[in-house]
Amino acid sequence: MKRVGFLVNPIAGMGGRVGLKGTDGVLVEALALGAEPVASRRATEALASFANTAAFRDVEWLTCGSPMGEGELTGLFGDSLRRETVHLPSKSTTAEDTRKAARALEERGIDILLFCGGDGTARDLLDVLDERVPLLGIPAGVKMHSAVFAVNPGSAGLILSRFLLGELPLGQAEVLDLDEERYRKGEWSIRLHGLARTPQEPNLVQMGKLLVTAVTDDVILSEIADYLGELMEEEPDTAFLFGPGGTTHTVGELLGLETTLLGIDAVAHGEVIGRDLNEAAILSVLRSHARAKLVLSPIGAQGFVLGRGNLQLSPAVLQRVGLPNVLIVATPAKLRNTPRLRADTGDAELDAAFVERSHRPVIIGYRTKKMHPVGGRGTDPEGEDGRQPSCDDM
Repeated sequence: MKRVGFLVNPIAGMGGRVGLKGTDGVLVEALALGAEPVASRRATEALASFANTAAFRDVEWLTCGSPMGEGELTGLFGDSLRRETVHLPSKSTTAEDTRKAARALEERGIDILLFCGGDGTARDLLDVLDERVPLLGIPAGVKMHSAVFAVNPGSAGLILSRFLLGELPLGQAEVLDLDEERYRKGEWSIRLHGLARTPQEPNLVQMGKLLVTAVTDDVILSEIADYLGELMEEEPDTAFLFGPGGTTHTVGELLGLETTLLGIDAVAHGEVIGRDLNEAAILSVLRSHARAKLVLSPIGAQGFVLGRGNLQLSPAVLQRVGLPNVLIVATPAKLRNTPRLRADTGDAELDAAFVERSHRPVIIGYRTKKMHPVGGRGTDPEGEDGRQPSCDDM
């Protein structure tokens, strides 16, 4: 009989779609902007995935009172589980609830802690548990750069099963800390917070974020900017949405656009018509333009194009834009350190559509694409014949 700790940070990810780039310290503002909870749904998806595995029958669950875990377990399984509630959270949950819960779970003895949240949750857990208890994260936060997270909620259930069945070893993984206040001001301040133990699975556990300095490829970025500039001239009535990150920000600068480093910006007729937009503002732009294209760059090493740091791009936004209109840009140096492109939008059909083809085109220069492997829910990163397509002239 294995003992699994289960903890949910109920406010994780709520700041994403309303453009707050995190929820720490701004929950009231997020709620005022219409933010809705996302963690419970994603935690339930992970539990449902685990329930279909061989390890499910032989688990005792230790969890926290609602809304930090108990509700998800009982909502999905009723009273059929072996379950113990070891911590009752305060009415308005805080980081201290996470830390108290971690202490209680460790005292009762668990083989692994399955948690749902973001980098802040992982940091709070590591502060208490150090490397004594393995961590496995269900991704639900706005920013998830740490290497303890599964690539999506369903994968978390599969990883948990394989670990409990003795099929996966434990290894060290980076827990990264990003300063949210500076992040909201457009500054990227990230550091290594510490090392946690987590199951090692190369396809279903994300790597820690690799910071690739975009300005080292000035010529390549200039070529990408020239090509995007031509597209914008050819389609003056199309709204171009520029996603966050150093690559897209540098391209915007080369086009003479004052885009934000970490937000979603809208451009039409060669001018910025909206900066640092939340989901509602993006949908407003889309309603006023018949066509739209989305310019994104993958997170270095992790490979996420959608679902990390750009939650404003909700399923509703992506369905309106259309996946064929997502333009992925990156330098060859960045792609060399990024084995696969990934998406974790929170919508299973959209995620499946993203990984439907084994490779997706990435703009790596002037009118030049590279077909790059796509990863997903266990998707083979190679093509059917084991070969990767070569660069194509567009």
